[in-house]
Amino acid sequence: MTLQQLRYIITIVNCGSISEAAKQLYITQPSLSNAVKDLEQEYGIIIFHRNSKGISLSPDGSEFLSYARQVLEQTDLMEQHYLHKKPIKRICSISTQHYAFAVNAFVNLVSRQENEEYEFTLRETRTHEIIEDVKNYRSELGILYINDFNEKVLKKLLKESGLDFHPLFEASPHVFISSSHPLSNHRTVTMKDLNPYPFLAFEQGEKNSFYFSEEILSTVPKKKIIYVSDRATLFNLLIGLNGYTICSGILNRNLNGDHIIAVPLITSENMKIGWISNPKVHLSMFANHYLEELKKLIQIDGLKIYP
Repeated sequence: MTLQQLRYIITIVNCGSISEAAKQLYITQPSLSNAVKDLEQEYGIIIFHRNSKGISLSPDGSEFLSYARQVLEQTDLMEQHYLHKKPIKRICSISTQHYAFAVNAFVNLVSRQENEEYEFTLRETRTHEIIEDVKNYRSELGILYINDFNEKVLKKLLKESGLDFHPLFEASPHVFISSSHPLSNHRTVTMKDLNPYPFLAFEQGEKNSFYFSEEILSTVPKKKIIYVSDRATLFNLLIGLNGYTICSGILNRNLNGDHIIAVPLITSENMKIGWISNPKVHLSMFANHYLEELKKLIQIDGLKIYP
């Protein structure tokens, strides 16, 4: 085994194919395939399943990947300390539902980096795709919520995908509205108060089930509904159409300005927001730092953090 071979495995997983990984590594596809086969023979395991649709990690391969990441991370730290080598390019990928606090934590993480090179990815995406990203190693962790309504379905899907849910905090639902909205001077609002206004929700694509909705009370009938795919569009429509959306209530003025406010929604429902992970994957130092940034933001807002 060589460190280069371990880097090959990680690159293949990040790229999703041997051919694309070979391009990024500037080696031929046969050479890369042979390097993988040599590792498999040396350790007596199958790292990748190969079929007409491409490759996928085997159970042994998932475990091997976790060890490979740990070895390379520790090797890099040793070379920095003893050989004064420049740190290697850092790679970290996060998938999340459309939460301002998730973006804010990512901003804090990146702004505090002292490495000259890094490659971070933040995917604000659909609920089902978050689960798929973490399941298939495209992201180290994902951010989503569960509540009484969707818990049974989502936890079943997480279990089938071999993923764990780690609660971060519990939030009372709020609505995001513009600061000029007719209800902006209300201390609290009800669903009846909101009935005349457009409800804005994130579309979930083919998995357009109530259980995958990012907004609680998704089954409550609404007269006006607009589906969007990104947070910037949603915020523009909140202002332009006096729309509203249902959320955790955590806002950051540095990122979102003063034009959007959060008003408590009177309901017995709540949101348990947490992160999902693949227990077969060792979280990188940067993924752990991202979780630390999340917890700092939650503490600032005075919300209860789960152990």
